[in-house]
Amino acid sequence: MAKVEDAIANIKKFDKNADDALITAVFKGLGPAVHNRDASSVSCSDKKELATVKKNFLIKKLGLEDGPELDAAIKEVCEKMKDSRVKPRVAFYYFLTKKFNKESVYA
Repeated sequence: MAKVEDAIANIKKFDKNADDALITAVFKGLGPAVHNRDASSVSCSDKKELATVKKNFLIKKLGLEDGPELDAAIKEVCEKMKDSRVKPRVAFYYFLTKKFNKESVYA
């Protein structure tokens, strides 16, 4: 549970009104990836990784249609988290989920 609490604290650095229940659901939805050092973060400088976020998370998980708004949203989250050297995947996915109002995916 300490890792979930760390994720909540990290996200609240960017959004003090973040939804703890949604953060916890996103955390659980990531499964073992949150425990793998490399898989637990998103590299905004890695185009291949950002394409994977788009394909596997935005399109497959959230059920969104491919289009330029998905790339723009990823760029927006990268910008939002630019001061954080490490961009935790939980936070990244949380912000994308909120951006597209897809909280129901985790209900």
